[in-house]
Amino acid sequence: MRTWIAVLFALPWVGWAVLRVLGVEVPYPLVALIAFTPYAALTSPLPVVLALILRRKGVAIVAGVAALALGATMVPRAVAGPRPEAEGPQLVVMTSNLWLGQANVPALLRIAREHDVDVLSVQELRPKMLPKFETDQFPHRILLPDTGAAGAGLLSKRPLASTGGELQPEAVFALEGAPPVRIKAVHPRPPVTRAAEPQWRKALAALPGADEQGDVQILAGDFNATLDHSEFRALLDRGYHDAADAAGEGWTPTWPAPPKQRRALPLTIDHILVDRRVRVEKVTVVDIPRSDHRAVIAVLRLPSA
Repeated sequence: MRTWIAVLFALPWVGWAVLRVLGVEVPYPLVALIAFTPYAALTSPLPVVLALILRRKGVAIVAGVAALALGATMVPRAVAGPRPEAEGPQLVVMTSNLWLGQANVPALLRIAREHDVDVLSVQELRPKMLPKFETDQFPHRILLPDTGAAGAGLLSKRPLASTGGELQPEAVFALEGAPPVRIKAVHPRPPVTRAAEPQWRKALAALPGADEQGDVQILAGDFNATLDHSEFRALLDRGYHDAADAAGEGWTPTWPAPPKQRRALPLTIDHILVDRRVRVEKVTVVDIPRSDHRAVIAVLRLPSA
């Protein structure tokens, strides 16, 4: 009986470690649960302790290996790096989810001004918000609002040339001393229903890769994915670094923002992904009044032309 108790208690953590380490693409609803891997890692010593109390050494060893495996996936997020030898101009990129048009736009623009943001990606942009973004702070704008959650936009200090993207706009702009920069606003549907799951996978797979040649590629938005999703890591493998992860801020949650954290465990689902030639110098995560997401601001050093 003690053996069965120890095994059954340890099984969820052992199974979770196997899925995470092997990068298995799991179906709904597990695909949503994988986002909570940091909490599984934090609680993974519990089955080890119980197995030791019940004097089941074999179970304790297996549970201990699972705990170490989960921990190994977490530690790199608090360690800065890599730092490529980029010697081009500085670029400050910001992404913010506007929570179905409820976010305080003047406060958002003030925060962007305080951080000297060059390019701003926004998601869940509603038509009613468009007049609030008509400002000299970002004279160049590609705003594609929607009455639901699909609207998004790009705002820039520099001229933007649209390259498509439907409701998730893409654009290219120039900086003196660097290759052209291509940026895309990202916001796939969250995989929290059986119908949305395949759409989420398809949307992540359809995002452009970065080949570390020619134009510098940046993706900024609410990915509804964490570093624990194999689909998101597959996107990184196509030529990107996650800016927060590279800056040692990979643990910093972006949703839900305070004081809304009471309704869900905090997760890191908003990201700025950068071409591997780009050096991430600093990442800041800030609260936006009346938004359920925190904004991510990345100070980047681009490669030279």
